[in-house]
Formats: sequence, structure tokens, C-alpha cells
Amino acid sequence: MRCLSHPLLRRLLSLSPQHVPGRWSPGEAGVLSVLSPNQLCLRQSCSAVPGLLTATDMVNHWQKVFERNGVPEARESSQYIVAFVLGAKTFQSLNSKSLHTPLTAMQQEQIQQLSNRRLERMPVQYVLGEWDFQDLTLKMRPPVFIPRPETEDLVSLVVEEESQKCANSGPCFPVPVPHPVILEVGCGSGAIALSLLCKLPQSQVIAMDKEEAAVDLTRENAHRLQLQERIHIIHQDVSQSSAKQLLLWGPIDVIVSNPPYVFHEDMASLDAEILCYEDLDALDGGDDGMRVIKTILALAPSLLKDSGSVFLEVDPRHPDMVEHWLQAHPNLPLTLRAIHKDFCGKPRFLHIQKQSR
Repeated sequence: MRCLSHPLLRRLLSLSPQHVPGRWSPGEAGVLSVLSPNQLCLRQSCSAVPGLLTATDMVNHWQKVFERNGVPEARESSQYIVAFVLGAKTFQSLNSKSLHTPLTAMQQEQIQQLSNRRLERMPVQYVLGEWDFQDLTLKMRPPVFIPRPETEDLVSLVVEEESQKCANSGPCFPVPVPHPVILEVGCGSGAIALSLLCKLPQSQVIAMDKEEAAVDLTRENAHRLQLQERIHIIHQDVSQSSAKQLLLWGPIDVIVSNPPYVFHEDMASLDAEILCYEDLDALDGGDDGMRVIKTILALAPSLLKDSGSVFLEVDPRHPDMVEHWLQAHPNLPLTLRAIHKDFCGKPRFLHIQKQSR
């Protein structure tokens, strides 16, 4: 579905279609039912001799278990889990002492519990309960949509645009600082909204999502990062009826969204990790993948300042479709200003601007 930058994510979330396993409960029964006698023996051996196994031993063991159970990116999955239990971001960042010191019984048990969840095809981000986006470490939990690496480029485009506005304002002392009002439609974990607050310190962000779980997680991440004073989090779907409430914060400078954009016919071919755990409404964009995109564009003129911008992450098939749709709706004073490619060279991001009066 998506072209991902991290080797684990690129393949973990972009596999070829496979049989989708049931949504097992994260307990022993689900795990034991998929392990062969040999695997059970291996699994038991990991906890049978506490204090004699190192981090490297555990990575090698769980890699074999994952491989035998068809879990993608078996080695990377085991490395992330072991590193997490040892308090590191990556296995490669562990020093020699950490790699070769025998693990405690508690550490081995933690690794086993997390690995059991990965055996159930739970994405690593949910297994660990956190993931990095831009320079932030964000809490993650199902079913809230997991932010993908390419979406970091969407944040960078917004920051670049706002910084350029500042540079074009001419000589000014003190140097002007961007302080835009930004609306994010579909905030999920808050990754985009909170990253923009950090990158644009004078900005104010309105983050909205129709799912209560997403709103709660965005609020939790905002508090953890001490950004709650600068973000307004709204539990509401985007629609014409939401415009009045959104305008309480005044005309908006930027609307940004990574909306549901998967074509409905493609939903069944998504990976097991996605189908079993993530909120599919955050992915399904309807028959043409543009259900929410069209709603955002129809609402944008009533919300944006003159020359305000809409930044969207879309399917590579969408840029031409969006351009034709805008041409078919001349009553909307919007212009497709730029199409930006992702790191795989596919057209992925749209910059749409409201025309000045």
C-alpha cells in the first residue's frame, strides 16, 4: 500500500497479500496453538535457565520462532523487542556489555510476553506501545492508526511553507516568527499535529478526529510532551456542519491531513498486521479513495485565509484525479499549486492553495 523508509516498516506494513489470521487474544492459548513441539521446546528453553541467556541469545531464539511462524521481518522484530526491554531504541545502539551480560529472569519474561504479541501479528509499534515520529516518541495503541515514515515529509512540507512565508515578508526587526493557525483533519496519535507544534513554536493547532480512541491518544501524547496548552483537540468528524465550530479559532492558515485514501477495492489485500489491529476507517477512502479528500476540499474555502494552504498525503493515483475534480468544481477557489514525491519517487503529497480575492 505504502512505500516506507524504515526497512522493518517498509516490509512489515507493505507485504504481499497473505492469509489473515484471527484476532487472537494476547494470551498463551493463541500463541501455543501456532507453535510446533520443537518451537515449544525452544520457547520453554528461553525461560528455563534464567540468568544464562544474553540479549544476542534472545534475538537469535525469537528470530527462529518468528520465522517458523511466518512473522515478517523476524530478526528486526526480535531486535526491537529485546532493545526495548533493555531500555534502548535499537539493538544496534546497545553497547558490548549490554549485549553480553546475562539477562535477568524478569527481562526474559518481558521479552517473552512482548514476543508472544508479535507472534499474533501485532505490529511492533503496538507491541512496544510507543514509536518515534520526527523527533518525538509517541505512545501507540490499537486501533489508532500508526503514523508511517513518509508522513514525516508531509510535516516538513508544511514547516517549509510557513518558513518561506516568513522569509518573504521582507526585512523586519526583530525577525518575524511564523505563528499560523493549523487544522489537522484525522489526528490519530497526534503525530502530525504535535510535530508541527514543535517545529513551529508560535503555531496553534486544532486537531480533530471522529474516533474517540484517537482523540484520547492525541491528548495523552500532548500532555506527555507538555504541549497541551497550544493544541485544541476536537472529537468530531469533518463536515460542513463542523465549519462553524472550527472558525471559533479564527481563519485558518493551513489545513493538513493524512486522510483515509486507500481505494475500497484494495482494502481486502492489506496486510494481516493492518487488518487485525488498525482502525480500517482510517484507511478506507471509498470507491475512488477520495471520500474524505473531497470533503476537506469542499470545506477548505470557508475555513482558510486568502492564500491559505491545504496539504494532503494521497495515493499516487490521486494527483490527476484531484486536479480534474477541482476543475469540475470551479465554484471552489482552490488551485493545485504543487505535487511532491515521496522518497520512492511516487507522487504522494499535494499542496492546494486558496485563491486570493
